[in-house]
Amino acid sequence: MSLRNFPRLHLKLAGTLGLSLVAVAAILPDADALPGSNPLTIPAPSFPDPNRPDILGATLFDIGAVPREEWSPPELPAELARTLERSPSASSGLPDAQELPTPMVRKAEVKSGDSLAAVFKREGMSARDLHEIVQSKPHGARLKDIRPGDQLTFELSAEGTLEALAYQQTPLERLVFTRDEDGFSGEELTREADRVRAFKAGQIRASLFVAGQEAGFNDAMTLRLAQIFQWDIDFVLDIRRGDEFAALFEELYLDGKFIGYGDILAAEFVNQGRTYKAIRYTTRAGDTHYFTPNGEPMRQAFLRAPVEFSRISSNFNLNRRHPLFNRNMPHRGIDYAAPVGTPILAAGDGRVITASRTAPNGNYLVVQHGTQVTTKYLHLHGFARNIKQGVRVRQGQVIGYLGATGWATGPHLHYEFVVNGVHQNPRTVKLPRGEPIPRGEMASFKAASGPLLAQLADQRQERQLALAD
Repeated sequence: MSLRNFPRLHLKLAGTLGLSLVAVAAILPDADALPGSNPLTIPAPSFPDPNRPDILGATLFDIGAVPREEWSPPELPAELARTLERSPSASSGLPDAQELPTPMVRKAEVKSGDSLAAVFKREGMSARDLHEIVQSKPHGARLKDIRPGDQLTFELSAEGTLEALAYQQTPLERLVFTRDEDGFSGEELTREADRVRAFKAGQIRASLFVAGQEAGFNDAMTLRLAQIFQWDIDFVLDIRRGDEFAALFEELYLDGKFIGYGDILAAEFVNQGRTYKAIRYTTRAGDTHYFTPNGEPMRQAFLRAPVEFSRISSNFNLNRRHPLFNRNMPHRGIDYAAPVGTPILAAGDGRVITASRTAPNGNYLVVQHGTQVTTKYLHLHGFARNIKQGVRVRQGQVIGYLGATGWATGPHLHYEFVVNGVHQNPRTVKLPRGEPIPRGEMASFKAASGPLLAQLADQRQERQLALAD
């Protein structure tokens, strides 16, 4: 076949291929420059598999991301590498690696007295972005509760635009806000901690908190232990040297690192020779409370004291001599002395029927509980947020703050407990308990509580043997 009859398209392809080979030959060195190598053979780099998560770049959405592997292409012969560096790179139409935009990550810790606006201003973020993040639903409003020590992470584009914000609430919880067409959208990310069962016990020689520290608890954990028994034990007046406690509880670990305490599963407190035991149990209705081994609730209808770990400066006394007027005037309540601003708790579920101020009482609250019981809280520094007449409150809810308003000789809470119009001593009045385990659920309760009580007893015995050696 003559070239005249050869298809014109084939001729064009052949010509193009020939010109390409000439261009490659002009770039590459002679074979003599690279002994033992083929000048037209260039090692092909093996690019990373994009489906492998271990080598993808970590983002703000990664919680505890596994460190990524560093990938590098196979090493080229030195002379060939230098030759390729001299070749024009603009012909490829791709920017150099250093020209590619990369995100920047900046971390900030919330300081004492900081607001979210203050953090944004300090980090150079715009007020508009702050507004859009806080207004995003449903998670934006939660950023108003930031506290000192919390961590905020800003992810910025190469141009400095805020692309994402992460708020680390706890080691297990993170809020992430990402820029989208409508501003920012939020997402809550959580991780599950590993729960390890543990045991600690102690004996009181100085105070409950000192004994807790000696046992290895922090103050928050000691307070949680006391709150389990607060209906039966007055931790202001009833604690004695030699009292003992023990707790079976959970420790939380994340990636092998201790991050805090979980639930107290079972606990025991020996106060003045009397033993109290409590087991944590979730009923079929989904309510979780502490119960005695017999299924009676630890929770009573009222707290013994509405102020935690204060001291009594004046007891219930119908023949007390008044310190201001120097004459006998009945003291129909108990005075709890503590620093100004100490939280005051609602003694029981009820409704606020009075939130007012008078010359003798200062700021005061009256809460109605059902039809028979009324509690009164006098000399408050102020009321808690949203506490006003007609509002319903729950037992243990903060309703006000201790102060020295009205006829008060110093900072304290005057607390009264009234039954059917008659004042009772809050420390000695018989308090009704909550609902016990339903009769049809006792078998399930015994099956769940039995092993916990047995383990608690075994651990206590082991500790006593160890102390005796």
